[in-house]
Amino acid sequence: MNKLYNLPNLLTLSRIVLIPVFVLVFYLPVAWSAPAATVIFMLAAFTDWLDGYLARRLELTSPLGAFLDPVADKLMVATALVVVLQADPQLWLALPVMVIIGREITISALREWMAELGQRAQVAVSEIGKFKTTAQMLAITLLIYREDLWGLPVYLIGEVLLYIAVILTLWSMLIYLRAAWPLLGAEPIEKLPANCAETGLTQPPESIE
Repeated sequence: MNKLYNLPNLLTLSRIVLIPVFVLVFYLPVAWSAPAATVIFMLAAFTDWLDGYLARRLELTSPLGAFLDPVADKLMVATALVVVLQADPQLWLALPVMVIIGREITISALREWMAELGQRAQVAVSEIGKFKTTAQMLAITLLIYREDLWGLPVYLIGEVLLYIAVILTLWSMLIYLRAAWPLLGAEPIEKLPANCAETGLTQPPESIE
């Protein structure tokens, strides 16, 4: 089967397709727009876990999937954060949104640079990154829903979780930067032979969270 069309990659692609659907539903002038947008975001978050699980379980990992999965994840998270901020443009919300999106850009650039050196494994996913992703997804879900549920202050809980996610975001970024620091502070490195570069890029790396 063409690697583009295996099940994990199709799930990843579906997450990208859900992004404009999520935005459209979020801005619909109807009472159920927030709950519906919440369900769409939760579905996207579930496929983020499911595609990786199936890729490992069915041995369908591929360079394409390794590329698409973090891209789809970051696109959905950044989009959701932007629409949440637009709906409630407050400084206390803008700051964590800037930190989270800025961190994703920084780590993506670091991954690309390390891959060029064949050192991508130096910045492999950490447990802190996994906790960060969990707190971040829960926070965004609650911030999208907004309304209190079963007497619980959903939006307030989302705010608290978002700041927890920010702390874990900065912590995990420092871990990755520390792991890469010996190379960042080293003397200029000669360009690796083509075969080394290809080896580093064709092996499906574990995505950084």
